[in-house]
Amino acid sequence: MSQNKEGDRLAFLGQLAAGLAHEIRTPLSTLQANLQLLQEDFEEPRDERERRALQRLTLLLKETARLEEILNDFLRFAAGHKLDNRPTDLNRVIGEVLDFVTPEATQKKVRVLRSLGELPKVSVDANLFKQALLNLVMNAIQAMPNGGELILKTARWRDFAQLDVIDTGTGMSAEAAARCFDVYYSTKKTGTGLGLPTARRIVHEHDGTLTVTSEEGKGSCFTIRLPVEGELAPRAGGAIPL
Repeated sequence: MSQNKEGDRLAFLGQLAAGLAHEIRTPLSTLQANLQLLQEDFEEPRDERERRALQRLTLLLKETARLEEILNDFLRFAAGHKLDNRPTDLNRVIGEVLDFVTPEATQKKVRVLRSLGELPKVSVDANLFKQALLNLVMNAIQAMPNGGELILKTARWRDFAQLDVIDTGTGMSAEAAARCFDVYYSTKKTGTGLGLPTARRIVHEHDGTLTVTSEEGKGSCFTIRLPVEGELAPRAGGAIPL
């Protein structure tokens, strides 16, 4: 498929997504509001019947929240992005994302390490790229339910800046690794199957690549390569725990 045809297809998909969101959000919001009112009515159950009703209302509210999450993930995937690309220190962006996720990682017994090498600047929309990187980092943390190590490494690779997001988690089978970027494919019970496809689409919009290598029981490595430009960014130092 040519680049123009692919762009037209994605633009059409974005229009469909916006229409779908409008049609679903209104009844979904009404449903959530009424369920919350019913939940308040049963906040102090007087008998077993009301206790069961409260449990069912709580479950329904949880499921409507999940529907809203799926809708939001679909919109993020389908929407076309107007990039605000600027020469950016990739190591700085990585540091900001890691500062954000470290408290949750620590709570889940995941040790966060960084090995950030000397890099030229890359032309990216920093806020949008953070979204892609956050998807990868959170995916890595979730792949380590019993704790482990999350390692982010950067280095120059030919005419690209390379970023590796490595985890020591459960890893994936060859089939799962081959399909992990497929829309709606997920091995998680609560996953929407859109996090990794969204990350890959954002990277592709920056003329980069996102690939994965994985081994069951040992972990995974997601590799981003972005075209470089400008002068070398300051060295960010060696591997240190956060």
